[in-house]
Amino acid sequence: MVTVLALVLVACSSASSADSSPTPSPSRAVPQEIISLSPTATEMLFAIGAGSQVIAVDEFSDYPAEAPTTKLSGFDPNLEAIATYGPDLVVIASDPGGVVKGLGKLNVPVLSEPTAETLDDSYAQLAELGTVTGHADEAASVIDAMKTQIDQIVAAAPDGAGLSVYHELDDTYYSATSDTFIGQIYGLFGVANIADEAKGASSGYPQLSSEYIVGSDPSLIVLADGTCCGQTPAKVMARPGWGGITAVNDGSVIVIDDSIASRWGPRVVELVQQVAEGLKGASA
Repeated sequence: MVTVLALVLVACSSASSADSSPTPSPSRAVPQEIISLSPTATEMLFAIGAGSQVIAVDEFSDYPAEAPTTKLSGFDPNLEAIATYGPDLVVIASDPGGVVKGLGKLNVPVLSEPTAETLDDSYAQLAELGTVTGHADEAASVIDAMKTQIDQIVAAAPDGAGLSVYHELDDTYYSATSDTFIGQIYGLFGVANIADEAKGASSGYPQLSSEYIVGSDPSLIVLADGTCCGQTPAKVMARPGWGGITAVNDGSVIVIDDSIASRWGPRVVELVQQVAEGLKGASA
């Protein structure tokens, strides 16, 4: 449940975070003691060459390997623990514990990079982090490379028209609609998302029922709960009634690393590639 909880918490707080967190002033010196409380921001910072300026990251920032992971939490921030590091910039994805206000009292700048809804949002965050950290050119290069690779992957992928996908966030059948970032990725291929018509779809992350999924008969099943919940294609096939699903019969059940599937940083290229590979064997 960690993955879906993280997605829901960040999604629900993204709007307020964007409004309430002050952007570091351009007049300030380039930060050299950065704390990231967002796994996606951590990946972005290292990708644009700002990794040496990062002194600590939250407990879920597990990529890249050299990221200085700590016990700091992005979902239940401890201001005293954060302040102990003496940061000159803290990057967050959400503000559930009033970290912006609290750190503001300590004169510590906070930059909010909330959940991206589109690839353009992801590119904009990379560019902003590049500007703030003094790596604007490197960020621009990362963005250009992402755009080129994604365009090439989508152009070479099978036509998704007439196909449908079920994206599984955890083993209680939470999913993500087309209004979410992950849903936008499927939209690149023209694939229909079975979660869009489900009860609770307006939340972006509805909990589906087994009966609903079987009845929707998806062409592709993407398991983003292999790490968190130990789900595999074999376990999906063994679920009561799932043996008749087109995706199961075609062998179009794929597992994508939970962290890649739940973040909107540079590794989204890997996500796009894996979805493209999954569609190769899918049929309507």
